[in-house]
Amino acid sequence: MAALIFITGASSGIGQALAWRYYRAGYSLALVARRTEEIQAWAQSQSLDTTRYRVYGADVSDIDSIVAAGHACVADLGVPDVVIANAGISVGMDTGIRSDLDVMVRTFNTNNVGLAATFHPFVRAMEERGSGVLVGIGSVAGIRGLPGHGAYCASKAAVINYCESLRGELRSSGVKVVTLCPGYIDTPLTRQNRYSMPFLMQPETFADRAFDAIAKGATYRVIPWQMGWVAKALRALPNGVFDKVLAGRPRKRRQDEA
Repeated sequence: MAALIFITGASSGIGQALAWRYYRAGYSLALVARRTEEIQAWAQSQSLDTTRYRVYGADVSDIDSIVAAGHACVADLGVPDVVIANAGISVGMDTGIRSDLDVMVRTFNTNNVGLAATFHPFVRAMEERGSGVLVGIGSVAGIRGLPGHGAYCASKAAVINYCESLRGELRSSGVKVVTLCPGYIDTPLTRQNRYSMPFLMQPETFADRAFDAIAKGATYRVIPWQMGWVAKALRALPNGVFDKVLAGRPRKRRQDEA
């Protein structure tokens, strides 16, 4: 039987590119998103074999919704070989504005609780089988906080640390945990940014490199590698210097901004 991959956020951007890369590698696909019609339209446009993919509608910020999608996948197709928790949101915030606290809640519910809930239906089954790969999509933005990005940076820092914790918990089970940290990828998530995006990468290129990293057994990878060095350099800067470097940098759009 073909290997099976379960991918959230598969209706566009990185998730869609990963789905296409794994399909070309011979995998069967369990594709998850809120906008299932967009997945179906894409699958038809790519002439995907209808016997090799199944679409599940779910909202990762709703625990019961994404857990149900995972259980349905197991019932329909079996336990996946790879699970990629890719679904995420990125919205600017200002802590001085009350409504932006709700943005932070929504961001953490999606990017963090949703990631754990995506893994949940598969962890015990993978442990019993003694194999499987759980992939969390973090971000270079999780390495150091950026002004106006408090919710997103904090959530992605939490993704990195959560995946590290889970990797240790599953260390002797045969289940692998991989943390991938994209830099700037040309997706609907980044096209609203009001600042320069060095080393901007196309989703298909990211998917190729992510596929290779997962296949080679990497536990942590920044893609592209150049952004890894940028992040390390920023991490090494003293706070005063770091603050000056970012002074005046445009901030990510808030939910109330056009």
